[in-house]
Amino acid sequence: MSGVPELVTLHVWRIGRAALPGALGRMATHPARLRRTTGVRFGKLLGTGTGTGFGPGDADPTRWAALAVWDRAADAAGFDASPVGRSWARVARSAARVDLRPLTSRGEWSGRRPFGEPSGGRVAGPVLALTRARLRARRAATFWRAVPPVAAALHAAPGLLARFGVGEAPLGWQGTVSVWRDPADLVAFAYRHPEHRAAIARTPTEGWYAEELFARFEVRDVVGDRAVLGWVADGDAATAKDGRA
Repeated sequence: MSGVPELVTLHVWRIGRAALPGALGRMATHPARLRRTTGVRFGKLLGTGTGTGFGPGDADPTRWAALAVWDRAADAAGFDASPVGRSWARVARSAARVDLRPLTSRGEWSGRRPFGEPSGGRVAGPVLALTRARLRARRAATFWRAVPPVAAALHAAPGLLARFGVGEAPLGWQGTVSVWRDPADLVAFAYRHPEHRAAIARTPTEGWYAEELFARFEVRDVVGDRAVLGWVADGDAATAKDGRA
């Protein structure tokens, strides 16, 4: 895969617990449908976590997500009318969509570089960071022990607007989504916060990941119910909630 996509969208749905069996069925049958959606060049259906710990016990069965990479923004406008979009709308109590422009991306996801090789650019407003990794089974235990200090530090980070975990499977295939007031806040946490810097330093020596990806995006728009994302209006991370209905 080459070239930077014109648009990336993150769709997030909040469901009632009674709809959980239907959601699990969709997670089993919709990945191929999402990839066949007109204009989608890369797509993933994702479970989510509350964002309080980013560990195996953090799963949130009432919130589900889809990431779609589009070559043309015009095609993304048809997602809600697609089979996948319509199906999730039937079980969702609330929903949100985040429109994104890739700024930087390194690493691979399922052997591909879904966001191409974006060259960055100046951004004055909110940015979204996406991390995704496939853990090595023999290193998973040490990874999960390293997570709590970083999660606690993220919770209190200045400028954090929203955060939650994402994953393609309950164990071993996980990532994070975090939205920041501006790029400076993201950089301050990623490279200057001691807990996060310590985790970064351990990554090459611990060999936690069989595959990893880190990407940053400009947030172009947020449509729908921001509470589904756990959004904090004033950027005060200490007041952040997980947004569950």
